[in-house]
Amino acid sequence: MRSLRAGDPSVRIVGCHSDPFFLRKSSADSNYLLPSPRHSNFADMLRDVIERAHVGVVIPITDEDVHLIAGLRETLPCRVFLPRPETIALCQDKYALAEALRGCGVPVPATCAVNNLGEVDALFRRLGASRRLWCRARRGAGSVAAIPVTTPAQARAWISYWEEMRGFPNTEFMLSEYLPGRDFACQTLWRGGAPVLVKTSERLSYFGGRNTPSGTSSIGGLHKMVNVPRVVDTSLAAVRAVDPNPAGAFSVDLKEDAEGRPCVTEINVGRFLTGTPIFDLTGRHNMSVTYVRLALGEPVDIQPVYDVVEDYYMVRDLDALPDIFHADSLGDGIEDARVMVGRSRT
Repeated sequence: MRSLRAGDPSVRIVGCHSDPFFLRKSSADSNYLLPSPRHSNFADMLRDVIERAHVGVVIPITDEDVHLIAGLRETLPCRVFLPRPETIALCQDKYALAEALRGCGVPVPATCAVNNLGEVDALFRRLGASRRLWCRARRGAGSVAAIPVTTPAQARAWISYWEEMRGFPNTEFMLSEYLPGRDFACQTLWRGGAPVLVKTSERLSYFGGRNTPSGTSSIGGLHKMVNVPRVVDTSLAAVRAVDPNPAGAFSVDLKEDAEGRPCVTEINVGRFLTGTPIFDLTGRHNMSVTYVRLALGEPVDIQPVYDVVEDYYMVRDLDALPDIFHADSLGDGIEDARVMVGRSRT
């Protein structure tokens, strides 16, 4: 919402949620409390809000929202700018996505699905002599149930814990090659099968990473805008591999392998990444505003589509607005006490 207002102050935003406590924090111009999406009258009540508030386009925020709105798109009295349901289902299953991309020649980490705990030893052998593997859930965001493991026993224990304590079936897990390199996010917008706007950032640290077993997260604490054409090439190839006529937002996560080759680890389909402020508030084009213009069918002609921005950073922390700044201003307002050592005090 901050990004939309920064790019177009005239925009009117309507917020909807099923949790009144969450909705209390909304900065939308008007807010509506809806029932749970599982409620039998949810769709009717959402349609009523859209008509009452004269909503032009619905923007889903989470994977669950994307799946839900995609299923309702034909019945909603407004525009919906999402990929095909088949594309959404494929991208929201990380193992199925990896297999599909591998089949199209897009680089991905070597990956195996876990069908039962008894085969974990065999999966370790199949994935080679790597000292470390990545154990993660096939579905979900925010690196849910993800952890690096070095032995089959560790993987079995981790999967068993999530199965027993959190209700995740062991068949919802996968093991994959651990990628040691740089961590990139490539956010892209498409219409009519063609890319319209592309930006890239690198995650340099992770929000809450020190408190997670993996030490990482898909939610960056420190982002940096970067110019890495090979990341863009891989990301565009990945989107084309999963959808013959892409439309909407495709946010691609990639990590470099030991040879420095970017490999796709997931595609957050139909929605923006949580780090989207740095994509919106740097460069020539605001991605959130561009998304709305595309969704409303307005003319958009951006050339080149890769909006290259370098040396801008975004710092995020709990209970604080993101801080976006250029590298040249990093020291503004900071006095370097390190150079004061040994000086006489006056």
